[in-house]
Amino acid sequence: MSDSVTVGVLSFHNSKETKAICNAVDALGHEAEWLRSENLSVRTDDGPSPPADVVINRLLVPSMARPLDGLGLVSAIESTTPVLNPAEAVLTATHKFSAATRLVRDGLPVPDAVLAVGNDHLPGALTGDEPERRVFKFPIGTHGDATQILDAEEAPPLRHPPAQGLVQKPIDPPGDTHEDLRVYVVGDEVVGAMRRHAAFDDWRTNVARGGRVRDATDTLPEHVHDIAIDAVDALDLDIGGVDIIEGADGWYILEVNVTAGFKGLYSATGRSPAPYIARLAIERAGGNVDDELVEELAADLDDSVPTCKPALDRVPDPGERTVGYTEPIQIGGTSGSETVVAKADTGATRSSVDIALASEIGAGPILDSKTVKGGDDGSPRPIVPVTMQVQDTVHEVEVNVRDRSHLNHDVLLGRDILEHYDVRVSSRSSDSAPPTFAPTRRDNE
Repeated sequence: MSDSVTVGVLSFHNSKETKAICNAVDALGHEAEWLRSENLSVRTDDGPSPPADVVINRLLVPSMARPLDGLGLVSAIESTTPVLNPAEAVLTATHKFSAATRLVRDGLPVPDAVLAVGNDHLPGALTGDEPERRVFKFPIGTHGDATQILDAEEAPPLRHPPAQGLVQKPIDPPGDTHEDLRVYVVGDEVVGAMRRHAAFDDWRTNVARGGRVRDATDTLPEHVHDIAIDAVDALDLDIGGVDIIEGADGWYILEVNVTAGFKGLYSATGRSPAPYIARLAIERAGGNVDDELVEELAADLDDSVPTCKPALDRVPDPGERTVGYTEPIQIGGTSGSETVVAKADTGATRSSVDIALASEIGAGPILDSKTVKGGDDGSPRPIVPVTMQVQDTVHEVEVNVRDRSHLNHDVLLGRDILEHYDVRVSSRSSDSAPPTFAPTRRDNE
């Protein structure tokens, strides 16, 4: 093996995938640097600091409050350092219609679609053989966000007009169930594939919405295998999760996900893409890896906190701080923050946030979904990352989202927060005057 190379993983969120990639780089005998907002800077003549020989771009651009800032950052790093999933490719792939036009240019199959600006152009947007139903989606979005089935002349209100809407001819699968394929491509290799089945009465197969999965790696038709690889290549990406659906007259590419999660893929296939992504980055920087070790590491999804996570101020030990039965907190997402009074619940494993509040602060992206034991319904709740400031400490946590409009508090603090505090149920905060916060320390877990 050649000398060790340093792989930077550019990610501002605490996802299992980011942690797994960092750990895979280390396990392959090279050095990982997690490039986060807490430790990253870029010089015009010297590239990123901490320095890296190659950077894996894991920014969740669609969920950023200022996506152009993210793309500009990646572009700046590219001027001195090789980047997997470069800025221009991410821009094209993130805009679903732009990606579709690029795929069509390369002769790849996509559903017939029209991009319109403003509601006036959406009714009857597909000409010719008009379908009775159409799929509407925003050209930038994740996890089936706002995707709808529309009648022929129905048009949804667009957000902040003039805004873009994408109308797509639906692809009816041969069977009675809604299912598609997610094919995970790294470089020129398919590392795994799964069939995704819609959950409950939903027609969307996203795993984050409760879709069921099963392994399809060994049964993937050869031409579908090639379509997936060609799609990632056509968009000039290095890594992509390609969503493909079978219709009555063949297979179609629905979209190519730049930062596709792979917890569902691992659950279905028993194979983690993390070491394959790490290998591609290491080899791009001129390093070598043991291919047998890559295969061995792929059998485990190691999403423990990596040693390369930037050191931050520690959270308080239990006993150093106390919280009451109700406690003022500040909760933040990608588009803002709010100060609210939260209720403490030592019986809850995970903290919970009201769906309206989550939308207001831009909580996200959806990382997973969980069915809560003893919950008020059987449907899975989305899991999203937020920051919560309790007294003088900022915690980065993944909370579940539910409708709490019938409850007294928009936020419930679970043991993921309360484990750092003593809870005094006799102490209650006034709902009328939450304090102003000034953070001095930060959670490092």
